[in-house]
Amino acid sequence: MGAITSAVIAIAGVVLGWIAIEIACKPCLEQGRDAIDRSLNPDYDPDDADNVRAPLNPNFTSDLEEPSPDPRPAIVAPSSSSVPIKAV
Repeated sequence: MGAITSAVIAIAGVVLGWIAIEIACKPCLEQGRDAIDRSLNPDYDPDDADNVRAPLNPNFTSDLEEPSPDPRPAIVAPSSSSVPIKAV
């Protein structure tokens, strides 16, 4: 009877450990499983993905368009020229 009890406790421990790992690493495991599903899918073509056609420079504007505002704050240089430069 002791062997059966030990086996049940060991199996329950393994199951609870597996559940804990699944919960703790859920985002990483989902991305990995999605990548595996895509690689095993014969109909998947990475060239058809939506993000492939996204512009490399989203803030680029041609001469015909109005320039888009830069979302980054402007860096203002100090007005005095005696500011020491930090060398690394």
